Amino acid sequence: MACVVAVEGEEPTKQEILDFLDGRVAKWWLPDDVVFIDEVPKTSVGKFSKKDLRERFADHVLPTPAN
Repeated sequence: MACVVAVEGEEPTKQEILDFLDGRVAKWWLPDDVVFIDEVPKTSVGKFSKKDLRERFADHVLPTPAN
């Protein structure tokens, strides 16, 4: 899953993010889902807080592929 913070004034879609990444990263690196957040939580030293993101999205259900 990719957590994305959109630039102010922009409203990208999940598909636009996936299309942008396609061809730029390996297929197995493409996220299964894209969620938009207001800001990335940070630790006391300013690093991204992956722990907070894991807790926030612990119950997130990934979309199932269309059959």
